[in-house]
Amino acid sequence: MSPSRARRRTTLPSALAVAALVVPLATACSGTDSSDTSGGGGQRLRVVMAFPPAQAMSPYGDDAVTLSRLAVIEGLTTLDKNGEAKPALATSWAREGDKAWTFALRDAEFQDGTKVDAPAVVGALSAAAKASPKPRVLSDTRITATVKDARTVRVTTAEPDPLLPQRLANPSLTILSAGAYRDGKVDPAGHATGPYTLTELNGAVSATLQRNGTYWGAKAKSPGVDVKFAADGTARANALRTKAVDVAEYVPISQASLLGGHFVHEFPSARTNGLSLNTRRGVFADPAMRAAAREAIDSKAIVKAVYEGRADTAQGLLGPGVPWAAAERVAPVGRTKAAAPTAVAKTGQIVLATYTNRPELPEVATVVQQQLEKRGFTVKQVVRDYAQLEADALGGKYDAFIQARNTLLDTADPVSYLESDFTCDGSFNISQLCDKRVDADVDKAAATVDTDARHKAEMTAEADVLGADALVPLVHERFVQGYDDSRVEGVSLDPMERTLITADTHVG
Repeated sequence: MSPSRARRRTTLPSALAVAALVVPLATACSGTDSSDTSGGGGQRLRVVMAFPPAQAMSPYGDDAVTLSRLAVIEGLTTLDKNGEAKPALATSWAREGDKAWTFALRDAEFQDGTKVDAPAVVGALSAAAKASPKPRVLSDTRITATVKDARTVRVTTAEPDPLLPQRLANPSLTILSAGAYRDGKVDPAGHATGPYTLTELNGAVSATLQRNGTYWGAKAKSPGVDVKFAADGTARANALRTKAVDVAEYVPISQASLLGGHFVHEFPSARTNGLSLNTRRGVFADPAMRAAAREAIDSKAIVKAVYEGRADTAQGLLGPGVPWAAAERVAPVGRTKAAAPTAVAKTGQIVLATYTNRPELPEVATVVQQQLEKRGFTVKQVVRDYAQLEADALGGKYDAFIQARNTLLDTADPVSYLESDFTCDGSFNISQLCDKRVDADVDKAAATVDTDARHKAEMTAEADVLGADALVPLVHERFVQGYDDSRVEGVSLDPMERTLITADTHVG
């Protein structure tokens, strides 16, 4: 879960939440909807999602990820398991000079029956570019879309952007029909192109999807999906255990061992949990103290004590969910010698902060506090809801901050994460790092067109950040999705968190 998604989470009493899930879903799934005209049968899926809609399913915020994970929306491109751009509503693309790309469109139609053509695509991308607040994927660039001909769109960027095809796969840049944009609002219901059509949204409680019978690709194997939203992880696990749902998103680690093997599906994620150290002020402005903190951390102990072995020990900024990273990793450079324990003991109290929205993080903070204190630091914890911490964290008011960060969040390439978190002008630079070497190597990666060469440049930048001890990696998370694999097939286990239910997902 990205920090921006973290702030949406609330805590519900487990018994109450389970009751709210069981009865409506059991009722909702008693039959299929007569509006399904695709000619396919099958049983409706029952799914419980972790994050209730926060913006009425607007694609310009985190709800876009929910729509993507429910196979409602599509962009011009999609991503393969390595983060490479593949055709979706665009069948091909070509670069024209440094700042322009052309995209040839697929013969497809929107769920409202209108055609996917160049004017519709330009309208959708232009609306995203003008949205306020701006979608995060456009925070570091500007795009301008124009019609080249009826079946071709030209997209121009303010600066050269070799990652534009990957950027256009971001759920916030979904393509919707003209009917979605009315009265200053964006409504994806019935206006998208995916295998499923959003037909009903009941606030932050539930949603109903129907099979899109005119989908351009393989039709959905299930006639529809009945969705409930439940922030409480125990409630989601219990709904799965009692067979009130077929798929439960994000089963908490604490519940995984209780569910049993055929309900629990664990896989590497692109999320790294790290200890950001304030490089600008306080105790950790001294690189020797940051080095001492890094030496104090025992990743294996955290994996064992908090994650019950369901996480990977820290290797760097990028973990097993970024499959190419290990082969390209280089040793950190420029590390300062760690301060001796006697010197550490003379420093003042440090403030270690984290948030409650991810249930493991307060436990991680307790273990990290113990490890730091063993090294000689005096530690005070601050643990609150993420929304209460973000401004202070970004303002550098904490000495250390533990967060879970998706390293492939926006463009499916870590360069955007490196830019936002570790460059002088980064918009999410909690460590307050400003290092000319880091900036230069991140800029080099961002400007590199060739994928392999860009990956090498990104790992050089990773070595710079680790060498500065701006962030101490703690663990690489694994995701746990819940479903009964003796009954349910085709659930997508996606390290990038963009897919879950697909056209292939069905109850066998």
